[in-house]
Amino acid sequence: MMKILNHDIGREKRCGIPEVVFGSGKTTEDMIKIADEFLSTSGRIIITKIDDKKTERILKRIDKRSFLIHHNKKGKVLVIKKKGIKTIDYGVIGLITAGTSDIPVAEEAKAVAEELGCRVITIYDVGIAGIHRLFPALDKVKNAGVLIVIAGMEGALPSIVSGLVSVPVIGVPTSVGYGTGTRGKAALNAMLNSCSPIAVVNIDNGYGAAVLAYKILKYPESALMK
Repeated sequence: MMKILNHDIGREKRCGIPEVVFGSGKTTEDMIKIADEFLSTSGRIIITKIDDKKTERILKRIDKRSFLIHHNKKGKVLVIKKKGIKTIDYGVIGLITAGTSDIPVAEEAKAVAEELGCRVITIYDVGIAGIHRLFPALDKVKNAGVLIVIAGMEGALPSIVSGLVSVPVIGVPTSVGYGTGTRGKAALNAMLNSCSPIAVVNIDNGYGAAVLAYKILKYPESALMK
């Protein structure tokens, strides 16, 4: 039988995060083989962009007595891990979306960040069309060490947030929009051209934003200076 997987079991030690599996584009049969390999070697698998059908098939093979399962259906993230695996609390991430249509990307970020050991405060639907909603939202995340701000359409919210807070801001453009929004490219370009410095990940990349936020919390300046 052809081996389909070259599992990078040393990635967590080398990079600070485990290997995460991208579920979209893989067959259900391949995903089952991949899940079996990860669980037998690492005891945990994190899968992003996975649909309900694949999730259902994978979970039929899992011994519920030995593994913990977390399926964020809206964020399309599936986490399976052996009972007893613990994570360290690295701090708080504030997660803000411009609209309710951006929530699936936010939920992907939330699920990944929580599995990596971060507490996440979510505040949804505070876009600039009703900018008065933003100020009480920022008060709720005042104790966060980093903010993830997610927006489609014109993608202006991360820039505005960055001009109001002292912590790092990660902008996530989404494919929400139409016409000249070009499936998120307008939001991406707007964030890349922000006059208030932000970090920007790819369109709909909640996973990437979560990992970057986690690393900001895990490796503060004092640790890097040692």
